[in-house]
Amino acid sequence: MSRISHIELDDSTLPPPTPEIEQERRVAMFDLLEENRFALPKRDDRVVPPGPYRVHLAIREKRLVFDVATESGEAAAEFHLSLSPFRQVVKDYFQICESYFDAVKKLPPSQIETIDMARRGIHNEGSRILIERLEGKAEVDEDTARRLFTLICVLHFGG
Repeated sequence: MSRISHIELDDSTLPPPTPEIEQERRVAMFDLLEENRFALPKRDDRVVPPGPYRVHLAIREKRLVFDVATESGEAAAEFHLSLSPFRQVVKDYFQICESYFDAVKKLPPSQIETIDMARRGIHNEGSRILIERLEGKAEVDEDTARRLFTLICVLHFGG
């Protein structure tokens, strides 16, 4: 029951995504809903509503907002994270993804693999930062953090 059953991105203020960004988003959302671990820890003697959870991700006033509700729509938690710790890794991730998408079109597999390894490394760094920033707010595993980091990058697109 400690999982996300529905995820929604508030991307209404963003420009239309490129086909590559839209594909990354679809894959991350599909993979996230297929398998994830997301739990709300007990805080200050408050009862934590049990999952599964519906999560709405947004960027408001330069902060990443997680709005978490139960399946029935009952508010479960809302927390805001500063985007500052993510800025450089998101920028690096977009640059390496651009290189990767270009490489796929014209470079041999060995060079594509090298770029993809660098891309995974940056992605892992972003998910590590997310796990740290969620400490005390939500508990996620590495795969869930990786998929959520991809969605955070999608919310940064054009922003």
